[in-house]
Amino acid sequence: MAGYNGDTGESTTIDSRQKTEKPRRYKVLMLNDNYTTMEFVIFVLESIFQKPNQEAMQIMLNVHEQGRGTAGVYTRSVAETKIDSVHRLAEKEGFPLKCTMEPQ
Repeated sequence: MAGYNGDTGESTTIDSRQKTEKPRRYKVLMLNDNYTTMEFVIFVLESIFQKPNQEAMQIMLNVHEQGRGTAGVYTRSVAETKIDSVHRLAEKEGFPLKCTMEPQ
């Protein structure tokens, strides 16, 4: 792609073949505990992660039966924001629900 450099009056060339890397993605994992209700986990998945009810129920069962479940996959900043939202809401409601993230 060619352009014009107003400072020197010369044309410039931009290499359109240069690749930009996609940002690294992270899995947000919900961790099981013995106190957080299944209903609250479903509520969190629906409200914070925008999961439909059936998918939220399946993720909740994974958390309950396997000790953790994947709530979603996001860029680092989005994953961190969602984890923070979960922790704040859980604390407000008196639940110890925790999330973590790991590279995909």
